[in-house]
Amino acid sequence: MTMHKTIVIYLMAGQSAPELAEAAVAGGADLIEIGFPFSDPLADGPVIRQAAERALADGMTTAACLDCLAEVRARIDVPIVPMTYAALLEAYGWNRFGVEVREAGATSMIVADLPVDVRPELSRVQLVAPTSTDERIRLGAEATEGWLYLVTLTGTTGARSSLSPAFADLVRRTRRLSDVPLYGGFGISSPEQARAAAKIADGIIVGSRALQVADEGPAALTTYVASLRAALDVIGNDGA
Repeated sequence: MTMHKTIVIYLMAGQSAPELAEAAVAGGADLIEIGFPFSDPLADGPVIRQAAERALADGMTTAACLDCLAEVRARIDVPIVPMTYAALLEAYGWNRFGVEVREAGATSMIVADLPVDVRPELSRVQLVAPTSTDERIRLGAEATEGWLYLVTLTGTTGARSSLSPAFADLVRRTRRLSDVPLYGGFGISSPEQARAAAKIADGIIVGSRALQVADEGPAALTTYVASLRAALDVIGNDGA
């Protein structure tokens, strides 16, 4: 018997995002994360930074990103979670963004640089990292909406050659403190890494590698996501 593991695919907001989101879901993605481009994305590595720079050059303002989100929602029926930064929400209006992002079809949101105890009224997916204290993990798990984003390593996003050894310890610590679903992201690119991460967590988040493949077109993205799906679908209850 297999246990379904969640695949989250990150795409950058832009003209091609709706078609790419559809392609990712066709390959087996369970949730689509839509990046709202920001000029100073602290946590993001070169692939996501370049994608953000292209999106900004193409005129992807926050309002345009919300329109893009609505177009993605019209194409797919899986959860959609925009990933953004506090400065964008500050400029747009916290309450206005919180309302309009849901109207556009978002299931939740991620605000990468917003600490858990700031703007607690804004329901969102929380992030915890290997450097987080048990108290911060507990706070994040209590406040998170739906699932908890586990950063697998200390550093920026980007494909890595192997899964960070810090990830297993972070999962163990978080499991002791909460029973919310745990999805691991940062540095996961290959089916082998995806399987290793999903054996200990409830799902995986793939960003940089997904963007690289997306540049090759929707068909390539469907094939890539299907390879991740196949790797995760062999995980049984004994490997969870």
